[in-house]
Amino acid sequence: MKTRIQELRKQHKLSQEELALAVGVTRQTITSLEVEKYTASLVLAYKIAKYFDLTIEDVFDFSELEEI
Repeated sequence: MKTRIQELRKQHKLSQEELALAVGVTRQTITSLEVEKYTASLVLAYKIAKYFDLTIEDVFDFSELEEI
């Protein structure tokens, strides 16, 4: 699943570590999300979206799931 996490993080001048601490995960989790090796849980997706004051759909691309 594609995300805008890296783009949003850079726009807000945040390191992976800073974002990870803000949403309660490890830096490695943020890295895995950014390179699409990990799919966020609904709770984590909500926390990330809320942190950036966006909706989940603004951060995560669900278009691949619509084909199912």
